[in-house]
Amino acid sequence: MHREPLLSFTPKGIYCSRADVYIDPHRPVHRALITHGHSDHAIAGHQYYLCTQLTAAILRYRLGSFYQIQTHDFGIPLDINGVRFSFHPAGHIPGSAQVRVAYRDEIWVVTGDYKTEADALCENYELVPCHHLVTESTFALPVYQWQPQPVILGEILDWYQKNQEQGKSTLLLAYALGKSQRLIHLIPPEIPVYTQGSVEQTTDILRKAGLKLRKTIPLSSRLTKKEIQKGITLTPASEINNPWVRSLISPVTATVSGWMTLNTIRKNQAANHGFALSDHVDWTSLNQVVRACGARKIWVTHGYTEAYSKWLKTLGYEAEAVREGYRFEANRSAENQERAGED
Repeated sequence: MHREPLLSFTPKGIYCSRADVYIDPHRPVHRALITHGHSDHAIAGHQYYLCTQLTAAILRYRLGSFYQIQTHDFGIPLDINGVRFSFHPAGHIPGSAQVRVAYRDEIWVVTGDYKTEADALCENYELVPCHHLVTESTFALPVYQWQPQPVILGEILDWYQKNQEQGKSTLLLAYALGKSQRLIHLIPPEIPVYTQGSVEQTTDILRKAGLKLRKTIPLSSRLTKKEIQKGITLTPASEINNPWVRSLISPVTATVSGWMTLNTIRKNQAANHGFALSDHVDWTSLNQVVRACGARKIWVTHGYTEAYSKWLKTLGYEAEAVREGYRFEANRSAENQERAGED
């Protein structure tokens, strides 16, 4: 007798009908398990949220404290109508989780966004064996091969030192959640780190939730331009045309993102420089995870879904590109998936 798959892909998101819960739904639902706090995975409007402690802190900050948000620790099973769920570290940003879903002899893992390189800030990625792997594919092309974190940090510090010698102000353009905290952790303590408002607020929320991060200096009118010039300023790219940026002493900017791998993208950026430091798996790591997890079927989401699923098929895997509007019964999708927004 044919058994309905444990998880299905619906217009609202990944759904477990047996437990009546969704994972990272992109439309309001009754019960949602959330992998992390980025806006393409965690939206407002769900009645109940379940996530890790650090993710809960971000959700309360971004969505509002009036939502019903419950927390659950990594590795602890939670039974919902006979289905066993558990969170496992994804290594993407602090608090980010994969979701393991098990029922009888069937095991699924929904990765959310993840990276396998340890960064000494996030919980280290945990490989979770499964029969079905739902994986992101944000950078699932051979061109995306990350250099080790210390190498990229060295490039950033060399650029900063050059800016110091030339009397220029150094600004790194990075997402307020995840990338900024990673940079705060990496920058040596002798270099002052100045933070734009949303970066400082997000960092403060994570500190209060238990994440240990060095002291940063919020930008304010009390600071002199010379003080700011001596340090490194972190700000989202959306601030690049703000008057406060232009008011600094000879400001120069660099985008910190996996997309900076491509020289063509670097040339099209408003930033003068780019550093390819990503919070997602690269091509090599992604393929290592697929091989090591033992999954018999790979469901490819968030990114180069078609290209990567075709590649996996050439290797003998059963693979499927998952896009918005996908349903098992239709066995095809209606619209193209947009790439994940926060890298």
